[in-house]
Amino acid sequence: MPTTSAELKGSLFPLSILQLEDNNLEKLQQQLDNKLKQAPSFFFRAPLVINIEQVIDKTIDFLKLKQSIEDKNFICVGICNGSIEQKKLARLAGLATLQPPKSSENKPKVITKEIIEQPKEEPVLEPINAPNMIIRQNVRSGQQIYAKNADLIIVGTVGNGAEVIADGNIHIYGKLRGRAIAGASGHKTSAIYCQSLEAELVSVAGNYSLSDAINENHWQKSSVIKLEQEQLIIEPLGTP
Repeated sequence: MPTTSAELKGSLFPLSILQLEDNNLEKLQQQLDNKLKQAPSFFFRAPLVINIEQVIDKTIDFLKLKQSIEDKNFICVGICNGSIEQKKLARLAGLATLQPPKSSENKPKVITKEIIEQPKEEPVLEPINAPNMIIRQNVRSGQQIYAKNADLIIVGTVGNGAEVIADGNIHIYGKLRGRAIAGASGHKTSAIYCQSLEAELVSVAGNYSLSDAINENHWQKSSVIKLEQEQLIIEPLGTP
């Protein structure tokens, strides 16, 4: 008789780490609201791991914490850097307890999305009619720049750990080593242009690709990243 079995295999999925500063859940929800407004197509249903090492209060209500995060259309996967007692309470709330990688502060905090998402309504898109935002300097690790209803032009390099976001196109006259999110509000005709593609992550209208998925033929080459038939494609810059 045919039998079925489940096979477990080790794998590594990138998750975003949310730094919890205190037990003020209203402030946390406002911060998540602001993040979601920046790039709703990208951050909707994004999974988060909560770093609680800065929270002095050991009696965290993990059920309320989880609910506060999921009320804002993020997914609370688990916690990291908790005490033994905090880990026990987190598990009782149905959260995983994870060990962050060494030197995690130097690693890209990449956000991925669930393979299966809940269906959602198409957002009402605002026109890209604001003046272009032009940044004439390098964007360094930990910095984030957002061009609302506009194209973003970077005259310099986007460093590892940096993040540039635009509702329109992104033009980088330098190396793209960090993360670039174009069409953040859902504009599928947006694109990313860069002189040297070395990105941790690129995304257009919620469709993304991580560094290890970028073909070596495009690596460190001038490139354009765009959508065609709902698929993210990368082409040499200047391709008709």
